[in-house]
Amino acid sequence: RTAAVNSVMEHLRDAGVVSGWRDELYPVTPSFHDPPLFLMERAATPFLGIQQYGVHVNGLVAEEKGEDNCNELKMWMARRAVTKEKYPGMLDQLVAGGQPHDISPMDNVVKECDEEAGIPESLAREAIPVGAISYETLDEIDIPDEGGSLSLVSRSVLFNYDLYLPQEFVPTAKDGEVEDFFVWSLDEVAESMKEGYHDPIKPNCYLCIIDFLVRVGYITPEMPGYLDVIRELRNGSCR
Repeated sequence: RTAAVNSVMEHLRDAGVVSGWRDELYPVTPSFHDPPLFLMERAATPFLGIQQYGVHVNGLVAEEKGEDNCNELKMWMARRAVTKEKYPGMLDQLVAGGQPHDISPMDNVVKECDEEAGIPESLAREAIPVGAISYETLDEIDIPDEGGSLSLVSRSVLFNYDLYLPQEFVPTAKDGEVEDFFVWSLDEVAESMKEGYHDPIKPNCYLCIIDFLVRVGYITPEMPGYLDVIRELRNGSCR
């Protein structure tokens, strides 16, 4: 099955329909812990509406503030390299990546932390699993030489992690996928969530960051739309 499906997808890649080929196999499975029915190229999964999985890491640092030495929580942000095929130059979380076949989410966190931010394994394994979000989107792609477009259903579950980093730690990009790193206060993080913000974030990161702001009490039940936000954080299949 794996060979048969990927043979078709390779043909679509060569025809220019499937772009961003990664040579990275994803499991096709009814739910996360079920054995895969077959494996297929990551870039091609939306063409069959396959549920994808990924890991997102909130890189956090507690900085001393004021005479009372109370800690102010801040978040590391990244800017994607302009050479990235998807969302070039946009803001991103410190570490995020798809969940490939035959590796655990935590081992994937360790791998992505090293590749994307130069975080050593001893530190990366301190990442705390804090839940998951899910979503579905409808994406339009152009069909080469046909003059038309195709609607693809993208279905994802993202496992979220909080990683508290030492104040003196500075991330470094090792895989060339990040242009820059910088630290934001929670007020700055919240400001970037506003519609029309001048420096947009990669779309699926909004859900992970909003989930974080809910968990730390920055977004509270007193705010209008609170329950709507809670519901929409898991508006896709979460299996």
